[in-house]
Amino acid sequence: MASQRRRHHLYHHHRFNYLVPVISAIFVALLILFCLLSFFAPSPVDRDHLRHRIQHFETVDAPTGVSVFRVPSRGGRSDRDIWSSRNANFYHGCSEASKKFAKVEDITQPNRYLAIATSGGLNQQRTGITDAVVAARILNATLVIPKLDQKSFWKDASNFSEIFDADWFISTLSKDVKIIMQLPRKGGKTLTSSNMRVPRKCNERCYQIRVLPVLLKRHVVQLSKFDYRLSNKLDTDLQKLRCRVNYHALRFTDPIRKMGETLVHRMRLRSKHYIALHLRFEPDMLAFSGCYYGGGDKERKELGAIRKRWKTLHISNPDKERRHGKCPLTPQEVGLMLRALGYDSDVHIYVASGEVYGGEETLAPLKALFPNFYSKETIATKEELKPFSTFSSRMAALDFIVCDESDVFVTNNNGNMARILAGRRKYFGHKPTIRPNAKKLYHLFPNTTSMTWEAFASKVRTYQRGFMGEPNEVRPGRGEFHENPSTCICKDSEAKTKKESLPRKYGKDDSAMRKDVIASDDQNDDDEPEWPDPTDDEEYQKGLQDRGIYNGTNLDYDGITTEEPELEEMLSD
Repeated sequence: MASQRRRHHLYHHHRFNYLVPVISAIFVALLILFCLLSFFAPSPVDRDHLRHRIQHFETVDAPTGVSVFRVPSRGGRSDRDIWSSRNANFYHGCSEASKKFAKVEDITQPNRYLAIATSGGLNQQRTGITDAVVAARILNATLVIPKLDQKSFWKDASNFSEIFDADWFISTLSKDVKIIMQLPRKGGKTLTSSNMRVPRKCNERCYQIRVLPVLLKRHVVQLSKFDYRLSNKLDTDLQKLRCRVNYHALRFTDPIRKMGETLVHRMRLRSKHYIALHLRFEPDMLAFSGCYYGGGDKERKELGAIRKRWKTLHISNPDKERRHGKCPLTPQEVGLMLRALGYDSDVHIYVASGEVYGGEETLAPLKALFPNFYSKETIATKEELKPFSTFSSRMAALDFIVCDESDVFVTNNNGNMARILAGRRKYFGHKPTIRPNAKKLYHLFPNTTSMTWEAFASKVRTYQRGFMGEPNEVRPGRGEFHENPSTCICKDSEAKTKKESLPRKYGKDDSAMRKDVIASDDQNDDDEPEWPDPTDDEEYQKGLQDRGIYNGTNLDYDGITTEEPELEEMLSD
């Protein structure tokens, strides 16, 4: 009996010894798992901070407990068609040459060749190419297909024919300017060019005085760093030639166009209408602006380090820059503006942007306001984008196409892409182009805690009058020609007569409607961006340098001359 109890005891003892390591292993595994979860899980502070950034945009009045500022899913009330410009049917692009515009064969002189070396990113180069054709016409010279800038900040090795359809370019302009792919050979050698540079905004007389004598002597002249080297104020036929180049002759290559059209098609499959947003909230852009966005010492240190790369960037007063409308809106502010203008939460948005400062955390409030949020990287596969992804200009061309085809284009700065697209959208039917009136909106965003959503939305709509891409918002002849090609936009009186015979959509008589338009124009007359012509006004150029290369009421990085070429190129597009 005793031996039986002993055997039973030994059996349980061995069994316990067997279980000990198993239990220990399970305990250690659970401990490791707990540690991993503790390490990767956000802290309560981080979670609260994220919840603050991805807020439901609701402010509660403390004494009453009643919601004061709450963004409704349906957006703000709008008294206009949010997807089209008022009276857009009255206007159309018109760039045909007049009868007095001489035939190309009658004015092109032999042994006169003009070569152009552009600078900057895709859209800055586009302005140079457009103006190069006009410069060749002024000089009665043959134009050599322009050289693209392959050494700028953008570091894109593409040549003209890899971005633009060269054959289409040459044939479309064959009645205006003789264009050849490369310089001819003489005595077995290619003709050599004489390099020179012309001032910014050089007019017809300037070219005839500065360039023509050298061209007559050397026969081949290459104009280097050719961007904004042609005046805004030219003869009507030359202005219309500019439009024929920019809006008809400059066509992207088939691979770029087909991929761009695919992206547009995929946006249309998702929704009948979509907004394209050129966000421009990259670290370099914010560093240049000198603005502060509430990120504390971390933001000041990061953007300050970027600013130190360029000697010409000095410390500025962030509050002053914001008051003067020189700071890009944050993604959240852009979202609130659009919702106030009547765009609902179900609207689809395509964002053209580089690296956003703050990453996903910065974008989160905008995505909360507009969950249908896309970019070329989210609606195309890596394989589809592979032929373009290592070339910044080709990727920019894809964004250009999607933005151009959008129902509404929103720009958050006044760079080259924004200006060219604004002008293009006016020429092809005045599709809405929204520019934030940052100077006025600045006062609104910090005060959302003390106003209702209805009051906020009403003020946004008031402040944005004159900034919505409507016809006649910018007076003819004002501003950069690529943005306001007024010479090439004609009024269709026949369409207007037909429209006036139709019933009123809003029940107002025509005189009342006209009064509304006049009132809205007058109300924001002081806010209309001042569009100076830097070389037509020497005092402006001096003032520009004194003010640290800022101007206007919006961000304006175009047409500026700095001692830092890379800085200028980086900010221009």
